[in-house]
Amino acid sequence: MEKIYLSIIIPAYNEEKSIGNTLLAIDYYLSKQNYSYEIMVVSDGSKDKTTKIVKNFANLIQNLKLIDSQPNHGKGYVVRLGMLEAKGQYRLFMDADNSTSLKHLEKMWPYFKEGYQIVIGSRDKKDVKGARQAVPQPFLKRQLGNLGNLLIQIVAVSGIWDTQCGFKTFTAKAAKDIFSRCLINRWGFDIEALALARRLDYKIAIIPVNWINNPDSRVSWKGYLRTFVELFKIKWNLMTDKYKLKH
Repeated sequence: MEKIYLSIIIPAYNEEKSIGNTLLAIDYYLSKQNYSYEIMVVSDGSKDKTTKIVKNFANLIQNLKLIDSQPNHGKGYVVRLGMLEAKGQYRLFMDADNSTSLKHLEKMWPYFKEGYQIVIGSRDKKDVKGARQAVPQPFLKRQLGNLGNLLIQIVAVSGIWDTQCGFKTFTAKAAKDIFSRCLINRWGFDIEALALARRLDYKIAIIPVNWINNPDSRVSWKGYLRTFVELFKIKWNLMTDKYKLKH
C-alpha cells in the first residue's frame, strides 16, 4: 500500500457557499504536485448543503473524503478527528473558505527538511516579515486581538503572536502525539495544540501568509470570550497534568 505524503484536513460548518470553490482550488494545486495526497473534509454537524456538495465533488476530485461528524461539537473537535484519521506523513489543516491559499505550502517544506516537526502560518508581522491581511480587521477587533494575543503569550504560548491562523502543518508523529491529548473542542484548540507542542519539545517554525479576510466569518464576540475562557482551562489542564505529559 502506497504511503500518503500529504493530508489536507478541512473543518467545515455550513460552508455551502465556499466549499466548492475551495475544493476546486485545492485540486488544481495538488494535481500539479508529484506526491501522493488525500483531501479530507470534516463536517461539524452542518445543517446546510455542505455534505451534499462534498459528496458530489468526490466524483470529480481525486482522493477526496468526507467525514460527516454529528452533531456539532466545534472546530477543535473536527480538526482533531481529521488529524487522527489522516494517513499522511504531513498533515495540514486549513480553513474551508480558502482564506490562506495552499500555495503557502511551498514555504513550509524547507523547514521540514531542516528538522522542524510543525510549521504554522502567521498573519502578524510581529511573528514574521511578509505576513499580511488583504483586508485589515476593524480597529476595535484588531485591538482586542492584540490584547488577546498578548494574554495568550503570557498564559500558554510565548513568542507566537498569531496562534489562531487556520493554516498549520504537522508531521504524522507530532499530529498523533499532540491531537491524541487535546481536549478543547472549540476556538481555543489552536492554543492548546501549540502549548502541547512546546511541552513535548517539538520544533515550531512560522511562515508569513497572505490572509484574505472572509466577510462571513463566524467568530463572534461571544467566540472571542469563549476562547479566553478556554485559554485558562488549558492552563489549568497543564498545571493538573490532564494531558498526561508527566511520566
